[in-house]
Amino acid sequence: MSYAVQTPQRPLPGGFPPTPASGRYQVGVSRPVFPRAVSNPAFQQSQNGPQNAPQQPAQSSQQNGQVAEKLATRTLDPIARASKTVNETLDQESRYPELDTYLGQGISSEYDVSAEAAWAPFQKVKTYPIPDRIFEQYNHSQLRTMMGLFAEFNHAWVTIDNACYLWDYTHPNPDLVGFEEQPNSITAVRLVTPRPGVFVPSVTRLLVVATTVDLILVGLSSDSVPTGGRKVSLYQTRMSLPIRGMDVNLIEGSAATGRILFTGRSDNDVYEFTYQQEEKWFQSRCGKINHTSKGITTLTPSFLFTHRQEQEHTVQMATDDSRRLLYTLSSRSTVRVFHMKPDTKLDLVITKTLTDVLNNIGHMTSPTDLISRDMAIVAVSTVSAQEASKIHLIMTTSTGCRLFMSATTSYGYVIKDPSNAPTSMQLQHIKFPPPMQQQPSSHSTVGNNQGLNTSSRALIQTRTASRYAPGYFFGFVSREQQTQTDILFVSAPDAGRIARPQEPPAPSRFAELGLWLNLGSRAEDVCLATRPFSASSTPIGFANELAVQYDKPASEIAVLTNTGIQTFRRRRLVDMFATVIQVRGGADGLETEVKNFIRLYGRSETLATALAVACGQGLDVTADSRVASILDPEVLEKARTVFVEFGGKPMLNENLLVDQFLPSIDTVRPSPRHDGLAMYIARLVRSIWKALVAEESVFPAGGLAVLPTVSLARLREIQRDLTKLQEFLTSNKSFIDGLAGPEALGRVTTKHEELSLQAEHRALHGLVLLLSNIIEGIAFVLTLFDERIEELVLSLPNETRQQLRTLTYAGLFCTINGKELAKELVKSIVDRNIANGSNVDTVAESLRRKCGSFCSADDVIIFKAQEQLRRASETGSSSELGRNLLNESLRLFKQVSENLSMEQLQWAVEQYLPMEFYAGAIQLALSVARESDKGNSALSWIQEGRSASDIRATAFNNRKRCYGLVHQVIASLDAAAQQHRGMMNGLETTVSKRRAEAYTVIDTSDDQVFQIDLYDWYLSQGLADRLLNIQSPYLITYLERKATEDITHADLLWRYYNQWNQPHDAAGIQLNLAKSTFPLTLDQRIEYLSQAKTNASTYTAGVGRQSRQSLLREVSDLLDVANIQDDVLQKLKGDIRVLPDRRPDVLGQLDGQILSLTELYNNYADQAGYYEICLQIYQAADYRNPIDIRTTWQNLFEKTHQEALDKGTANPYEVVADTVRSLGTRLGLSESTFPIPDLVPLLERYAFESQRGIGPDTWVVDTFLDLQVPCETLYNVLEGMLYNDEASFHGVNRRKIAGDMLYVAQRWYAETARTGRVLGSEANAAGALAALGTLMTNGLAGQQVEDCRELRGKIEQSLR
Repeated sequence: MSYAVQTPQRPLPGGFPPTPASGRYQVGVSRPVFPRAVSNPAFQQSQNGPQNAPQQPAQSSQQNGQVAEKLATRTLDPIARASKTVNETLDQESRYPELDTYLGQGISSEYDVSAEAAWAPFQKVKTYPIPDRIFEQYNHSQLRTMMGLFAEFNHAWVTIDNACYLWDYTHPNPDLVGFEEQPNSITAVRLVTPRPGVFVPSVTRLLVVATTVDLILVGLSSDSVPTGGRKVSLYQTRMSLPIRGMDVNLIEGSAATGRILFTGRSDNDVYEFTYQQEEKWFQSRCGKINHTSKGITTLTPSFLFTHRQEQEHTVQMATDDSRRLLYTLSSRSTVRVFHMKPDTKLDLVITKTLTDVLNNIGHMTSPTDLISRDMAIVAVSTVSAQEASKIHLIMTTSTGCRLFMSATTSYGYVIKDPSNAPTSMQLQHIKFPPPMQQQPSSHSTVGNNQGLNTSSRALIQTRTASRYAPGYFFGFVSREQQTQTDILFVSAPDAGRIARPQEPPAPSRFAELGLWLNLGSRAEDVCLATRPFSASSTPIGFANELAVQYDKPASEIAVLTNTGIQTFRRRRLVDMFATVIQVRGGADGLETEVKNFIRLYGRSETLATALAVACGQGLDVTADSRVASILDPEVLEKARTVFVEFGGKPMLNENLLVDQFLPSIDTVRPSPRHDGLAMYIARLVRSIWKALVAEESVFPAGGLAVLPTVSLARLREIQRDLTKLQEFLTSNKSFIDGLAGPEALGRVTTKHEELSLQAEHRALHGLVLLLSNIIEGIAFVLTLFDERIEELVLSLPNETRQQLRTLTYAGLFCTINGKELAKELVKSIVDRNIANGSNVDTVAESLRRKCGSFCSADDVIIFKAQEQLRRASETGSSSELGRNLLNESLRLFKQVSENLSMEQLQWAVEQYLPMEFYAGAIQLALSVARESDKGNSALSWIQEGRSASDIRATAFNNRKRCYGLVHQVIASLDAAAQQHRGMMNGLETTVSKRRAEAYTVIDTSDDQVFQIDLYDWYLSQGLADRLLNIQSPYLITYLERKATEDITHADLLWRYYNQWNQPHDAAGIQLNLAKSTFPLTLDQRIEYLSQAKTNASTYTAGVGRQSRQSLLREVSDLLDVANIQDDVLQKLKGDIRVLPDRRPDVLGQLDGQILSLTELYNNYADQAGYYEICLQIYQAADYRNPIDIRTTWQNLFEKTHQEALDKGTANPYEVVADTVRSLGTRLGLSESTFPIPDLVPLLERYAFESQRGIGPDTWVVDTFLDLQVPCETLYNVLEGMLYNDEASFHGVNRRKIAGDMLYVAQRWYAETARTGRVLGSEANAAGALAALGTLMTNGLAGQQVEDCRELRGKIEQSLR
């Protein structure tokens, strides 16, 4: 209740509110009401506020943004902080340089070829011999044989005359799958992808067999077998194409479109084998298109029209489906580029001869023996658009140089749309061969730039080469033609050095690790045995082998020789590190090798690799040709030592300490050990981090299918690796700064070191928590898919189901929403198992064991409580067992009320209501509300004004949601009570009992916040009268606080006091209401004061007499002022002198708050000439200046006389007499404001001068006698006037005063004669006799003399 302005406890921004002085009645200043007054300029300024009020300085939006960002970083919880670190690590690795950036225009020759096997980029895994049955068939050959690999199926093939045989080379005793159904000699074999929709789905590949007569399509399917290999089956397609005389030697297919292209030794043309499922009117099932030559040459073999000389022909074909390009290499080292358009169109767009290539090279490097017209291009390799934007093709020369070519259009390098064909091809980069060394350099030279070498003859006589993404180069060198053996040179990009250049400002160099291998025989084919490498779908990040070394299997290359199939495995950095510390990790060598790794790859990368080795990630080929983990305890211990002892230290950036918005701990960069740990975790989870947990589909037979986006086997592998990491950190935390605990603080010596250690602990602790979350999250997903997930999904609400559709693993691991969604799914799992008859303890304990954070001990209790509630529903709530089950469920729910979610609480309350367990529902809701705000911050927030920006408002809102459920219970309870009588057959009904139980819980609750919210709800529902029947101290406190804000609550408060026999307190509230700033009219305030006066006069137990009288006096005084103000208001309403523009304002000011007497007098009564009101103000203010009072009376008589004359409705004297009588009554004949000695002469003079001869002679004294003024007082005043010879009453005029004296004396005698004491006393009687005698002789005349003599006689007689 805004009775008086209070000084704010805290200064408000932008203003300095004054503290008003307190007083009984605050005297305000306002503009005068009438025209003659002058406006006060200070008043206008005070109403509008100070002109130069200080304001809060505004900040720029940019500064606000920076502050917000820093505050957001500061408030991250450990999991969110760790998640941010993982995201930053993944983003950093996704920015691995693309091929074009480190293969800029120029030349290079940087290789590291080490004698140490530890640094070898590839490792030979195994040699698979060619089966004896193949040799048996070979011995019967008559014309020709060929060999090749289908390594994607782990199969090799051989053609012997007219037969083609396939076998699984990984099987110790493979079966031969043969194609022998045609009689002609086979000239070429190729495995291609068929055009979609032509064959049955099981036929995933086509075996294209070229013979001297036909080109035959053979269907091929591949299935996995239990032993781990693959089984290949061949199917007749009855599709063939006659090619007699073409001598087809090359076949190439487009995996994207299913197109089959081929060429022969007889010409340099490119043909296409077209095929379709059925014949059409003008097109058969199979056909041939010549895309290069036109006319008769397309139908007639070329040898009929040419001399017998070496004909240029195609020796290699390669397709790039990402750009829709076909490359061909001719026997004269000419490269042609074709653009594959839709609808079997193939356009020649570029022809690059050897001369053109040499011209390009001449502009890039000085002359060298390796680049001459004697060299030949022996192989071309495509580079997909996914791998590089500019580089399209790699040409390998017979001298071992690699020429990186870029195809361009007329408007630039990058061809974003594959439908646009390139128009030219330019040389981008030359990679020269490695140095010619009889003995390769030792490991100590790795990473040392030996300078540019453009004359190495190490790869002279390169016969052929192959290149696989992201840069694996296999060059086959035939140094001795007689021996028919190849030397294999293998190189691979050193991803660690490319990602981390030696000098950060400089671009990455094309660093490669090399290896020499003696195959011992001639290579027939080389093929990628694993899926093509890709770390990203874009050139940026594509070649980052480090990022996927734990996520994807290492690439394997199979090389077919005439003695067998040799497989080579790509060695990862973790494998190299494990081998290095195994071979050279002695007492002195370990530190040297670790420093070398740090020099090459950086400390963070080295530590991440060491951590991976310590967790068993290192792999090596064993003596029995198996790829196995390196689990040698000595190696693991060395790796652990590296991670612990070479971890570096956190760094404090003192330059950031000047930033006032950034906490000191945020200026610390965590140690490289932390970065290495984050890197290892990010690499383990990179494949699932942003992947969806599940995706919805449809089974072929119909119905919902919910499938994992990541295979469950892969999830188990990731979980296993993460668990090993967790175990490693747990067992070594005492040795790791940041995880060692408080004892590590004992080792710090400075404040900066302590701050750095705290930051390190915060960062590492967050990663450890995130690690635990990920492990449990994966366990939860595995559990989820072990269940009938389709049933679970169908049982979810639509909103939850949509959340599941968009849930990623990162969201599951790191966000509150993800964890809450997981808990919903856990609840669904438990519900379904319980519905199927499973024991809740068994199910919950199993879930808790697998994923405790998603199913905690509290969750188990909740499940038990829910089960008890269901049983009660099934048993019947009215039975004794049912009530016991309900009470047990309530006990369990209250036991975990701290962790009970709002959804769970709402569900429980909804279940309780139909079973009429109202009291239990209310108890549970109140328990959850209390536990959600143990510090009771909501109460202090309410008591301090309910600021919306206060953080404590959140605590209140959380509790209010619980109280909302209580309101629902009350509404449901009241509705039920209205439908049933309270008593039936003299007994209380069940509903009545339940209602009594519920209200007992409500009334006895000591939750003050609940009581406040309940009272608010009662008022909002129009149930204010219900508050009057509540006897609670909380209600009084509530109403007292609310009474300062709302008049409704104030009215309730005084009504409540009256209800409970506390009239004194009610009077205080009513007094405050009358004084308040609420928008009340003056009549309402007078009404409140009148009621307060009555209440204050009533006896109240426990209230002292002094307090009661003090309150009564204050109420009475204010009531007098209010009545005076009401008089002023009524006067002004009819006063035509008030200015029209001021009338509403003036009346509004008066018909509101009670003003002070000073303001009423100065601004209204005195200005307006309301003299009777001025006299009342004198009376109320106890003003006793006789001159001012006499003057006011004089003015009043004059004004009243003039108004009576103006109106003409009555004699002026009558109006004046009535005014005197009225004021006399109001003023209570006060001696100060109704002074008889002054008023009688004034009125006598007015009667004599203005009303002579009008009206009764004695109307003046009659007026006073009507007011019960004592005759003795009037007589004495008149006597004084007579003897003082008052003005206007000289000489004969004295008869007027003498007549009034006689009249008063007669009335005086008449009144006292009945009492036996004439004139009150003998002295008065004696004095009157003397005075009357004087009047007889001097003053009276006529009949008055006789009357005076008669009166004297009566007085004398009485004195005898």
